[in-house]
Amino acid sequence: MRLVEAVSPYIDAVAVVAMRYWHPFTSEAVNALHKDEPLVEIVLLPLYPHYSFATTLSSLKEWRRVADQVKWGELAGRPPERTIDNFHDHPLYIQALVQRIGSVLRQFPDSSRIHLVFSAHGLPMSLVEKGDPYPKQIEETVRLVCELGAKQYSGWPRTHLLCYQSRVGPAKWLQPPLTETIERLGHEGVKEMLVAPISFVTEHIETLHEINIEAREEAEKLGIERFRMMPAVGDSPLFISALKDLVLCAVGIEARSSPAPVTSAQMSSGAI
Repeated sequence: MRLVEAVSPYIDAVAVVAMRYWHPFTSEAVNALHKDEPLVEIVLLPLYPHYSFATTLSSLKEWRRVADQVKWGELAGRPPERTIDNFHDHPLYIQALVQRIGSVLRQFPDSSRIHLVFSAHGLPMSLVEKGDPYPKQIEETVRLVCELGAKQYSGWPRTHLLCYQSRVGPAKWLQPPLTETIERLGHEGVKEMLVAPISFVTEHIETLHEINIEAREEAEKLGIERFRMMPAVGDSPLFISALKDLVLCAVGIEARSSPAPVTSAQMSSGAI
């Protein structure tokens, strides 16, 4: 794992992955860490850039429910936990997004004239009305990306929009939907579009199928001639650097030229 390699000069880390609704489940991650005892501390690193009750909070609650059932070492007890609840405005994360968008802009004859469409995972309005910070954090990420992108790329798109995808059920969700946005742009005569999945850090069904297949097909039917999708930040060096900085800050370590190893553990949880 590249994140482990990145932090290895500073801490002796053990990394496990905990998925919310599929293998490896949180219980599997907890059992794996239990076998690696003794641990000095545990860093909980949800791979959701933006905090939400439906994703981040749900994953952290499941971690604590499962971890509370484990009999940790008799002498040391349960290791202390450090939680990273979001990184929507981390400079290296923003830079990673800008770099990914920039890598696709070159595929357009005049990228400044295209429509840059940011697509985030949707959220029921019932959660927003209860104070979920997700939409505000999404909007802040979009603002920061566009500000930095305009400084770094002369051909940065002059027009950008934010929409939401993956709605489920009849309840009211964040607006506008990705499908309706594409339909509107197509009817307005837009011919070139770049969709940037803003709340996803890896490729999965929401990006590879929902955007790159379904949305692409719909765009072509509406006369949009050039449709592109930003690749996820994944394991890009900038994104790994962002995660490295988050982990080291969580354990109170600043990057040094000759660090002294410290034993720790990381738990990554990034499935919606």
